[in-house]
Amino acid sequence: MSHWIIAPVILPALLAPVIGFVMRHDISMARIASLTGAALVVAIATGLALTAAGGETLVYRLGDWPAPFGIVLVLDRLSAMMVLLTSLLALIVLAHAVATGWDARGQHFHALFQFQIMGLVGAFLTGDIFNLFVFFEILLIASYGLMIHGGGQARLRAGLQYVVINLAGSTLFLFALGVLYAATGTLNIADLARVMEGIEPDDASLVRVAAMLLMVVFAVKAALFPVQFWLPGAYANAPAPVAALFAIMTKVGAYAIIRVHTLVFGPGAGATADIASTWLFPAALVTIAIGAFGVLGARRLMPMVAFSVVGSMGALLLAVSAFTPTALAAAFYYLVHSTFAAAALFLVADLVLTRRGDERLLALPPTVQNGLFAALFFAAAIAMAGMPPLSGFLGKLLVLDALRAPGQIGWAWSAILIGSLLTILGFARAGSTLFWKSTAVDTEATTTTAATPLQLAPAMVALAMLAGLTAFAGPLTAQFQHTADQLFDRGGYVGAVLGASPPEPTTDAATVPASSEEN
Repeated sequence: MSHWIIAPVILPALLAPVIGFVMRHDISMARIASLTGAALVVAIATGLALTAAGGETLVYRLGDWPAPFGIVLVLDRLSAMMVLLTSLLALIVLAHAVATGWDARGQHFHALFQFQIMGLVGAFLTGDIFNLFVFFEILLIASYGLMIHGGGQARLRAGLQYVVINLAGSTLFLFALGVLYAATGTLNIADLARVMEGIEPDDASLVRVAAMLLMVVFAVKAALFPVQFWLPGAYANAPAPVAALFAIMTKVGAYAIIRVHTLVFGPGAGATADIASTWLFPAALVTIAIGAFGVLGARRLMPMVAFSVVGSMGALLLAVSAFTPTALAAAFYYLVHSTFAAAALFLVADLVLTRRGDERLLALPPTVQNGLFAALFFAAAIAMAGMPPLSGFLGKLLVLDALRAPGQIGWAWSAILIGSLLTILGFARAGSTLFWKSTAVDTEATTTTAATPLQLAPAMVALAMLAGLTAFAGPLTAQFQHTADQLFDRGGYVGAVLGASPPEPTTDAATVPASSEEN
């Protein structure tokens, strides 16, 4: 049992209170500690990803209690990929916040940022649905504090809406957990997968209710129609580095859908096997449309980028809705791509808006480095819209290739292609207004300062990640296919977590000793 599995959870959890209580009045010390911690998490996540690349599912049992009675963390290819993605994004965003001075607008930015990393990493590693709820709440608390960082009436209003919606989702989550535990007697994911194979017909209705409630909860986190309305306002009004970090937040909901509705409620689960695919497909289609029309109709830069995130989540979950290894491999490639693309757009938008002083899509006097900002915006926009030569084009091709079933191909291809066209038109309109038409405006009013190399570097690194995804698409796609194949190996996951002789299934919650959520 390797203790490195819990290290990316423990490290930010220990660092956050030290920064919050000891260094909150010394921004230099807080920056050094926070950047060092984020870099260490990247190093640990890289090691875990290399370890998981062999295909073995590794389990960390807290207190050495056996599953399903103790808390477990599970490292496989999927969780390792998500932890590495989170750590890389966090380091890029943190570097931008430090270089631009966003972190100095409040005393607790770095402490909240570390708690956010802890919650994200924990959600990807946990092997228990109750502890997934716990990490969701850590995410909610930290993200709310980060979102209102710097204050402002608009930010507070958007933050209130964000926290109310997510608290409602948390309440539904608890209801779902109660129903699921009453029907199965366990909340450990591996144990649930085993129990679901032999669920009694009398309990099938309760389990279907729990599965549907969990789908709604995860849809809230993933900004899936009809509960996507919170995202544009929240992301558009959040500080730009925080919005860039939030690019991974919606992926937590997508990850939860993939993990739970594949292992527990997916193929082979009998009564619940059709729930996710039945509801995900039409909801994802509408989500793509909302995101595309939002980008096309936006009149301000940050809301436009936020709507593009909504559209990208629709495309991602459209691939997930097929619940086949090929479709999920495509989804994993697009998930990584859309995370870095959204982060790059938010970071570039921050550099531009800091110098324009007005986020409306109007022709204003050009800023210094107008050509450089135009190039960065163009690269990020074509990546998010899915144009060649960057990874968005390859990602959407993979998704289209995976969705060729007779009942899918017409709707899915139309939604993705038309949505991409509308997104391209929206970004083209915005780019021409911000960087081309502005050159015809009198430049005497320009008093802005140039961006430093340290301020430009994080956005450029995010774009370099997209270039890397394109250059190494072949081996990465093969790795993502292995990840999807491992995800569908339910027996391998259950055997690794529960051991060779798991406890007998039970539907009587009262007879199950100290469950994982009680330890």
